[in-house]
Amino acid sequence: MKFVRFIMKNAALASAPKHIEHFSKFSPSPLSIKQFIDFGSINACEKTSFVFLRQELPVRLSNIMKEINLLPDKLLTTPSVQMVQRWYSQSLMEILEFLDDNPDDHRVLAEFVDALVTIRNRHNDVVPTMAQGVIEYKEVFPQDLLTNQNIQYFLDRFYMSRISIRMLINQHTLVFDGTTNPVHPNTIGSIDPQCKVGDVVQGEYRLNLNLKGFCFFYFCADKKKSDPISIVYVPSHLYHMLFELFKVCDRGGGVPFRRIENLFSYMYSTAPAPQIGDHSSAPLAGFGYGLPISRLYAKYFQGDLQLYSMEGFGTDAVIYLKVSYFVYKTGSKQTGVNCLMTFCLVKHQHNS
Repeated sequence: MKFVRFIMKNAALASAPKHIEHFSKFSPSPLSIKQFIDFGSINACEKTSFVFLRQELPVRLSNIMKEINLLPDKLLTTPSVQMVQRWYSQSLMEILEFLDDNPDDHRVLAEFVDALVTIRNRHNDVVPTMAQGVIEYKEVFPQDLLTNQNIQYFLDRFYMSRISIRMLINQHTLVFDGTTNPVHPNTIGSIDPQCKVGDVVQGEYRLNLNLKGFCFFYFCADKKKSDPISIVYVPSHLYHMLFELFKVCDRGGGVPFRRIENLFSYMYSTAPAPQIGDHSSAPLAGFGYGLPISRLYAKYFQGDLQLYSMEGFGTDAVIYLKVSYFVYKTGSKQTGVNCLMTFCLVKHQHNS
């Protein structure tokens, strides 16, 4: 029986290229945080989500797999990149198994949630594995500026695609798994409709023992600086960005202006490469991917992340968040405001 399943699995994977060719002809559907929040809180329907995702996820997977195939052969043939390709092909074929299933069948809906959880877990190490592929490529082949720029462009698109796919999977599995998050009972999937920015910052501060001297401030249109601030956002995205920024903000001499962009380059890292699957160190430590991926998290909902460094003095970080539905309380009243929220992370210079 195991041998039969093995044969069937390999036959399915062999047919992946024709499915990639078909689904890559379609463009992914753009989704805003407001659409996520409205669907999850007002119109939550598991059948609707199932029917949408069994089409949308193959489109997103196929588009990025098509781009992977355009990588330079020397990078494409590295063992790690080949492994990533196999993961994506397997995940695509697993979703396509639901293409003709009846959305009125509760068993099908439950199996779909299980399949999405399996896919999400399979892709947990996609970032470090692709990073390892780049290292394997750099160790063997000489570098040139044009190829590096092309790889940088691809990896930005690849990791942004991964963020969007995981967002879709997380929303469906968390909204429709039938449980409530006991720590954050009001979250809608992975989105907190009243994410308290100050609490997230303080939480990250408490988790790190070497953050004394840092301060945080924000400003936003039509908002008093002293008011507590709540926004519709994904707390895990904010934690990821803050974790990386706490590491780079300093007063330790700064970074030369011409080298700032190196900090956002996937091809540049001064740390020794870690081992895949080593979870004893910080996320992505050693790959040099923390900052560029943090910037992608900010850009995912149309924000940005910037570093401002003064050589000989230090480095400050700024996160810009486009808050499309900004919530704050005035008495018992809640008001919605469109604004670009800016918050800065700086470290004070202490003189002895």
